[in-house]
Amino acid sequence: MSEHKIPLAGVIGAPIAHSRSPLLHGHWLKKYGIAGYYVPLHIDRSNLEDAIRTLPTLGFVGVNVTIPYKEDVLEFADSVTDRASLIGAANTLTFRNDGKIHADNTDGYGFIENLRSGAPMWEPTIGPALVFGAGGAARAVIASLLEAGAPEILLTNRTKNRSEGLRSDFGQKVTVVDWVQAANALEDATTVVNTTSLGMKGGAEFKISLDRLQKGCVVNDLVYTPLRTKFLEQAEKSGCHTVDGLGMLLYQGAPGFERWFGVRPEVDEELRQAVLGA
Repeated sequence: MSEHKIPLAGVIGAPIAHSRSPLLHGHWLKKYGIAGYYVPLHIDRSNLEDAIRTLPTLGFVGVNVTIPYKEDVLEFADSVTDRASLIGAANTLTFRNDGKIHADNTDGYGFIENLRSGAPMWEPTIGPALVFGAGGAARAVIASLLEAGAPEILLTNRTKNRSEGLRSDFGQKVTVVDWVQAANALEDATTVVNTTSLGMKGGAEFKISLDRLQKGCVVNDLVYTPLRTKFLEQAEKSGCHTVDGLGMLLYQGAPGFERWFGVRPEVDEELRQAVLGA
Protein backbone atom coordinates (compact mmCIF):
# COMPACT_ATOMS: atom_id res chain seq x y z
CA MET A 1 0.00 0.00 0.00
CA SER A 2 1.53 3.31 -1.09
CA GLU A 3 1.74 6.15 1.36
CA HIS A 4 -0.81 8.89 0.63
CA LYS A 5 0.54 12.36 1.28
CA ILE A 6 -1.89 15.10 2.24
CA PRO A 7 -0.95 18.16 0.15
CA LEU A 8 -0.14 21.30 2.12
CA ALA A 9 -0.08 24.90 0.88
CA GLY A 10 -0.05 28.27 2.57
CA VAL A 11 0.74 31.95 2.47
CA ILE A 12 3.99 33.48 3.72
CA GLY A 13 4.51 37.03 4.91
CA ALA A 14 5.30 39.17 7.93
CA PRO A 15 2.84 39.95 9.43
CA ILE A 16 0.42 37.33 8.10
CA ALA A 17 -2.36 36.90 10.68
CA HIS A 18 -4.59 39.38 8.78
CA SER A 19 -4.47 37.44 5.48
CA ARG A 20 -7.76 36.27 4.01
CA SER A 21 -6.06 33.72 1.76
CA PRO A 22 -6.63 30.85 4.26
CA LEU A 23 -10.39 31.60 4.13
CA LEU A 24 -10.27 31.65 0.34
CA HIS A 25 -8.39 28.39 -0.14
CA GLY A 26 -10.09 26.75 2.84
CA HIS A 27 -13.46 27.38 1.19
CA TRP A 28 -12.29 25.76 -2.04
CA LEU A 29 -10.74 22.76 -0.28
CA LYS A 30 -14.03 22.10 1.50
CA LYS A 31 -16.17 22.76 -1.60
CA TYR A 32 -14.24 20.29 -3.75
CA GLY A 33 -13.75 17.71 -1.01
CA ILE A 34 -9.95 17.85 -1.20
CA ALA A 35 -7.94 16.31 1.64
CA GLY A 36 -5.48 19.19 1.96
CA TYR A 37 -4.65 22.17 4.14
CA TYR A 38 -3.76 25.84 3.55
CA VAL A 39 -2.07 27.66 6.44
CA PRO A 40 -0.65 31.12 7.24
CA LEU A 41 3.12 31.07 7.78
CA HIS A 42 4.86 33.99 9.52
CA ILE A 43 8.49 33.80 8.41
CA ASP A 44 11.23 36.26 9.42
CA ARG A 45 13.37 37.68 6.63
CA SER A 46 16.56 36.19 8.10
CA ASN A 47 15.10 32.68 7.66
CA LEU A 48 13.22 33.25 4.41
CA GLU A 49 15.17 31.16 1.90
CA ASP A 50 15.95 28.32 4.34
CA ALA A 51 12.32 28.14 5.45
CA ILE A 52 10.93 28.08 1.91
CA ARG A 53 13.44 25.44 0.74
CA THR A 54 12.43 23.27 3.72
CA LEU A 55 8.69 23.43 2.93
CA PRO A 56 8.69 20.78 0.13
CA THR A 57 10.27 18.26 2.54
CA LEU A 58 7.34 18.85 4.91
CA GLY A 59 4.73 18.02 2.28
CA PHE A 60 4.08 21.51 0.90
CA VAL A 61 3.17 21.71 -2.79
CA GLY A 62 3.33 25.50 -2.95
CA VAL A 63 2.71 28.82 -1.23
CA ASN A 64 1.40 32.28 -1.92
CA VAL A 65 3.72 35.17 -1.07
CA THR A 66 2.59 38.51 0.28
CA ILE A 67 4.16 41.67 1.72
CA PRO A 68 7.09 42.12 2.21
CA TYR A 69 8.59 39.13 0.35
CA LYS A 70 7.19 39.26 -3.19
CA GLU A 71 10.45 40.67 -4.58
CA ASP A 72 12.81 38.67 -2.34
CA VAL A 73 11.61 35.24 -3.48
CA LEU A 74 12.70 35.92 -7.07
CA GLU A 75 16.31 35.91 -5.89
CA PHE A 76 16.32 32.21 -5.03
CA ALA A 77 13.56 30.73 -7.20
CA ASP A 78 14.89 28.08 -9.58
CA SER A 79 12.62 29.21 -12.43
CA VAL A 80 10.64 32.41 -12.93
CA THR A 81 7.84 33.11 -15.42
CA ASP A 82 8.18 35.99 -17.88
CA ARG A 83 5.35 37.91 -16.23
CA ALA A 84 6.89 37.59 -12.76
CA SER A 85 10.20 38.87 -14.21
CA LEU A 86 8.46 41.79 -15.90
CA ILE A 87 6.57 42.74 -12.74
CA GLY A 88 9.63 42.16 -10.57
CA ALA A 89 7.68 40.19 -7.99
CA ALA A 90 6.12 36.77 -7.40
CA ASN A 91 2.99 35.93 -5.42
CA THR A 92 2.73 32.21 -6.24
CA LEU A 93 5.40 29.56 -5.68
CA THR A 94 4.99 25.97 -6.81
CA PHE A 95 7.29 23.24 -5.49
CA ARG A 96 8.16 20.63 -8.07
CA ASN A 97 8.71 16.95 -7.27
CA ASP A 98 12.48 17.47 -7.21
CA GLY A 99 12.08 20.33 -4.70
CA LYS A 100 12.79 23.06 -7.25
CA ILE A 101 10.92 26.36 -6.74
CA HIS A 102 8.87 27.80 -9.62
CA ALA A 103 7.84 31.47 -9.19
CA ASP A 104 4.90 33.15 -10.91
CA ASN A 105 2.83 36.31 -10.53
CA THR A 106 -0.95 35.98 -10.83
CA ASP A 107 -1.82 39.45 -9.51
CA GLY A 108 -2.24 40.85 -13.02
CA TYR A 109 -4.42 37.92 -14.01
CA GLY A 110 -6.55 38.49 -10.91
CA PHE A 111 -6.84 42.19 -11.68
CA ILE A 112 -8.00 41.66 -15.27
CA GLU A 113 -10.42 38.85 -14.41
CA ASN A 114 -11.95 41.01 -11.67
CA LEU A 115 -12.47 43.91 -14.10
CA ARG A 116 -13.99 41.68 -16.78
CA SER A 117 -16.33 40.10 -14.22
CA GLY A 118 -17.34 43.33 -12.48
CA ALA A 119 -17.62 45.45 -15.65
CA PRO A 120 -18.38 43.11 -18.59
CA MET A 121 -18.59 46.09 -20.95
CA TRP A 122 -15.00 47.16 -20.14
CA GLU A 123 -12.91 47.75 -23.24
CA PRO A 124 -9.27 48.56 -22.39
CA THR A 125 -8.29 49.59 -25.92
CA ILE A 126 -10.57 52.64 -26.27
CA GLY A 127 -8.54 55.10 -24.19
CA PRO A 128 -5.83 55.75 -21.60
CA ALA A 129 -5.81 54.17 -18.16
CA LEU A 130 -4.98 56.33 -15.15
CA VAL A 131 -3.16 54.44 -12.40
CA PHE A 132 -2.71 55.88 -8.91
CA GLY A 133 0.37 54.49 -7.13
CA ALA A 134 3.73 53.06 -8.19
CA GLY A 135 4.32 50.12 -5.85
CA GLY A 136 4.31 46.38 -6.49
CA ALA A 137 0.57 46.23 -7.16
CA ALA A 138 0.89 49.04 -9.71
CA ARG A 139 3.56 47.07 -11.57
CA ALA A 140 1.19 44.10 -11.93
CA VAL A 141 -1.68 46.39 -12.98
CA ILE A 142 0.40 48.26 -15.59
CA ALA A 143 1.80 45.05 -17.08
CA SER A 144 -1.67 43.52 -17.43
CA LEU A 145 -3.29 46.71 -18.79
CA LEU A 146 -0.61 46.98 -21.50
CA GLU A 147 -1.04 43.30 -22.33
CA ALA A 148 -4.82 43.85 -22.58
CA GLY A 149 -4.24 46.60 -25.15
CA ALA A 150 -4.44 49.87 -23.22
CA PRO A 151 -2.97 52.49 -25.57
CA GLU A 152 -1.46 54.61 -22.78
CA ILE A 153 -0.91 54.44 -19.02
CA LEU A 154 -1.14 57.75 -17.16
CA LEU A 155 0.80 57.06 -13.96
CA THR A 156 0.74 59.23 -10.85
CA ASN A 157 2.32 58.72 -7.45
CA ARG A 158 3.00 60.91 -4.44
CA THR A 159 6.73 60.23 -4.92
CA LYS A 160 7.39 61.11 -8.56
CA ASN A 161 10.71 59.28 -8.95
CA ARG A 162 8.96 55.95 -8.30
CA SER A 163 6.62 56.69 -11.21
CA GLU A 164 9.60 57.54 -13.39
CA GLY A 165 11.23 54.24 -12.41
CA LEU A 166 8.19 52.37 -13.69
CA ARG A 167 8.17 54.40 -16.90
CA SER A 168 11.78 53.36 -17.58
CA ASP A 169 10.81 49.71 -16.95
CA PHE A 170 7.60 49.64 -19.00
CA GLY A 171 8.45 52.03 -21.82
CA GLN A 172 6.98 54.88 -23.81
CA LYS A 173 3.32 53.95 -23.33
CA VAL A 174 3.66 55.09 -19.71
CA THR A 175 3.25 58.84 -19.13
CA VAL A 176 4.10 60.23 -15.69
CA VAL A 177 1.62 62.74 -14.27
CA ASP A 178 2.42 64.95 -11.27
CA TRP A 179 0.34 64.01 -8.22
CA VAL A 180 -1.00 67.58 -8.00
CA GLN A 181 -2.15 67.35 -11.63
CA ALA A 182 -3.84 63.95 -11.29
CA ALA A 183 -7.37 65.39 -11.09
CA ASN A 184 -6.89 66.95 -14.55
CA ALA A 185 -5.72 63.64 -16.04
CA LEU A 186 -9.10 62.09 -15.17
CA GLU A 187 -10.63 63.88 -18.17
CA ASP A 188 -8.73 61.63 -20.59
CA ALA A 189 -8.99 58.29 -18.79
CA THR A 190 -11.44 55.52 -19.72
CA THR A 191 -10.07 53.20 -17.02
CA VAL A 192 -9.05 54.43 -13.54
CA VAL A 193 -7.33 52.27 -10.92
CA ASN A 194 -6.28 53.06 -7.34
CA THR A 195 -3.37 50.77 -6.42
CA THR A 196 -2.43 52.78 -3.31
CA SER A 197 -3.53 52.01 0.26
CA LEU A 198 -5.25 55.41 0.48
CA GLY A 199 -8.83 54.94 1.64
CA MET A 200 -8.11 51.70 3.46
CA LYS A 201 -9.84 51.26 6.81
CA GLY A 202 -7.70 52.89 9.52
CA GLY A 203 -5.40 54.58 7.01
CA ALA A 204 -5.05 57.93 5.24
CA GLU A 205 -7.88 59.17 3.03
CA PHE A 206 -7.83 59.41 -0.75
CA LYS A 207 -8.18 63.19 -1.14
CA ILE A 208 -7.91 63.81 -4.90
CA SER A 209 -11.18 65.05 -6.38
CA LEU A 210 -12.76 62.75 -8.96
CA ASP A 211 -15.11 65.42 -10.33
CA ARG A 212 -13.51 65.28 -13.78
CA LEU A 213 -14.13 61.58 -14.33
CA GLN A 214 -15.68 60.69 -17.69
CA LYS A 215 -19.19 59.33 -17.35
CA GLY A 216 -19.17 55.64 -18.21
CA CYS A 217 -15.50 54.99 -17.48
CA VAL A 218 -14.52 51.91 -15.44
CA VAL A 219 -13.11 52.64 -11.98
CA ASN A 220 -11.43 50.03 -9.78
CA ASP A 221 -10.05 50.31 -6.24
CA LEU A 222 -7.65 47.55 -5.14
CA VAL A 223 -8.54 48.36 -1.52
CA TYR A 224 -11.27 46.00 -0.26
CA THR A 225 -11.48 47.00 3.42
CA PRO A 226 -13.94 48.69 3.27
CA LEU A 227 -15.48 47.04 0.22
CA ARG A 228 -17.15 50.29 -0.91
CA THR A 229 -14.43 52.90 -0.51
CA LYS A 230 -15.05 56.65 -0.76
CA PHE A 231 -13.05 56.49 -4.01
CA LEU A 232 -15.65 54.12 -5.50
CA GLU A 233 -18.57 56.07 -4.03
CA GLN A 234 -17.29 59.27 -5.68
CA ALA A 235 -16.87 57.47 -8.99
CA GLU A 236 -20.37 56.03 -8.81
CA LYS A 237 -21.83 59.51 -8.29
CA SER A 238 -20.02 60.60 -11.47
CA GLY A 239 -21.82 57.90 -13.48
CA CYS A 240 -18.90 55.47 -13.69
CA HIS A 241 -18.91 51.66 -13.61
CA THR A 242 -17.21 50.70 -10.33
CA VAL A 243 -15.44 47.45 -9.42
CA ASP A 244 -14.31 46.70 -5.86
CA GLY A 245 -10.95 45.13 -5.02
CA LEU A 246 -12.05 41.84 -3.46
CA GLY A 247 -12.33 40.03 -6.79
CA MET A 248 -8.64 40.55 -7.53
CA LEU A 249 -7.77 38.63 -4.35
CA LEU A 250 -10.20 35.85 -5.28
CA TYR A 251 -9.15 35.46 -8.90
CA GLN A 252 -5.38 35.66 -8.27
CA GLY A 253 -5.69 32.64 -5.99
CA ALA A 254 -7.27 30.35 -8.58
CA PRO A 255 -4.19 29.47 -10.73
CA GLY A 256 -2.14 28.48 -7.66
CA PHE A 257 -4.94 26.36 -6.23
CA GLU A 258 -5.26 24.52 -9.53
CA ARG A 259 -1.53 23.81 -9.70
CA TRP A 260 -1.30 22.64 -6.10
CA PHE A 261 -4.52 20.68 -5.69
CA GLY A 262 -5.44 19.70 -9.27
CA VAL A 263 -8.86 21.41 -9.47
CA ARG A 264 -9.68 24.68 -11.24
CA PRO A 265 -11.76 26.49 -8.60
CA GLU A 266 -14.76 28.70 -9.26
CA VAL A 267 -15.01 32.32 -8.15
CA ASP A 268 -18.63 32.97 -7.21
CA GLU A 269 -20.83 34.87 -4.75
CA GLU A 270 -20.62 32.04 -2.22
CA LEU A 271 -16.83 32.46 -2.17
CA ARG A 272 -17.08 36.26 -1.81
CA GLN A 273 -19.34 35.86 1.21
CA ALA A 274 -17.07 33.23 2.76
CA VAL A 275 -14.05 35.54 2.50
CA LEU A 276 -15.99 38.63 3.63
CA GLY A 277 -17.54 36.76 6.54
CA ALA A 278 -14.36 36.83 8.60
